[in-house]
Amino acid sequence: MKHFQTISLLTVLILGMGMGCENSTVTPSPAPDAAAAADQPQPKLPTLKLWLGPHEMTAELAITPKEKERGMMFRTNMAEMEGMLFVFPGPHRASFWMKNTVLPLSAAYIDPEGVIVEIRELKRLDETGVTAGSDNIQYVLETNRGWFERNRVGVGTVIRTERGTLRETFFRRQ
Repeated sequence: MKHFQTISLLTVLILGMGMGCENSTVTPSPAPDAAAAADQPQPKLPTLKLWLGPHEMTAELAITPKEKERGMMFRTNMAEMEGMLFVFPGPHRASFWMKNTVLPLSAAYIDPEGVIVEIRELKRLDETGVTAGSDNIQYVLETNRGWFERNRVGVGTVIRTERGTLRETFFRRQ
């Protein structure tokens, strides 16, 4: 009942505000560059050094829902020793697609301990989800397609950061 009362009160307030503005000629202007931003890559995200076996990589960190949703969309290049690390709040069955992504990528699905569980190849502009075989995925690292094979980094490799394990880096208790 309390939930219903809250909704009713909110409805009355919203309707009341709408009635008071009925004769107004002011129309909200769109956010600056909102249309242009829709088909542009997101700005470069903060980075962190990762170690995958003997290899050092600089990875952009996609942490917020908006950063993860946008990912590598509309990007046209990525240096060989760069990637994008997607950080999720908990383990789940990750699924990635390549909507508006012109770069062919590889994706490493990584468990909460920072161990690569599987590596999948992603096809440019393919909107079909590429779902992990495990529901224990907490991180996904996207690289240029074939990076893992070229650098002999495979399933079982532990990823570390300049701050320690992935868990220590992102979920250290304060």
